[in-house]
Amino acid sequence: MSGIVSKLKNSSPVLKKFLLWLLMPANQARPRLWVKLLVHPLIIKRGRRVTVRPRTRIDILPFNKCVIGSDSTIEDFSTINNGVGDIRIGERTRIGMGNVLIGPVTIGNDVMFAQNIVLSGLNHGFEDISMPPSLQKVSTAEIVVEDEVWIGANAVITAGVRIGKHSVVGAASVVTKNVPPYSVAVGNPAKILKQYNPETKKWEKAG
Repeated sequence: MSGIVSKLKNSSPVLKKFLLWLLMPANQARPRLWVKLLVHPLIIKRGRRVTVRPRTRIDILPFNKCVIGSDSTIEDFSTINNGVGDIRIGERTRIGMGNVLIGPVTIGNDVMFAQNIVLSGLNHGFEDISMPPSLQKVSTAEIVVEDEVWIGANAVITAGVRIGKHSVVGAASVVTKNVPPYSVAVGNPAKILKQYNPETKKWEKAG
């Protein structure tokens, strides 16, 4: 599989286009059936007792890594896409129904995602007005969700954001900046409402 990746990166534009066509139909992100049947078992690294529901869309290609830790679950109607960056999911983590993960994304252990959450480490260029954004170069910035985070339904986490350990992101929030550990972030754009004070051992209103 590393040979395919190497050829894609170093080949001529014509050969690169042909190799990409072998892996997925033109203008689509979803891999061809033969990739799902023959390649996915080789490139998706699963721990023990991993559950991926049958109606999950797995857009995994050999360009980047996909790792799912032991005892983790990906619920139905979710989409996992590593086309432009690695997807790493830790242990005992639940990815709720209808979630979208577009790499590069790293998720820690004991994380809980509710429904219809979007994490995208990808942004399309738009600066050149002579061509549509879909044809312009993309940029990527890794999203990191540390251990024990809980994210509410319909939240959006933008490229480059880090959410610290044991933090909570409220439902429908749009997170555009880092969230410190042991914090509660809510709103659009999300703001820190509470933080845990280790001295008083209480969750207190943010200053």
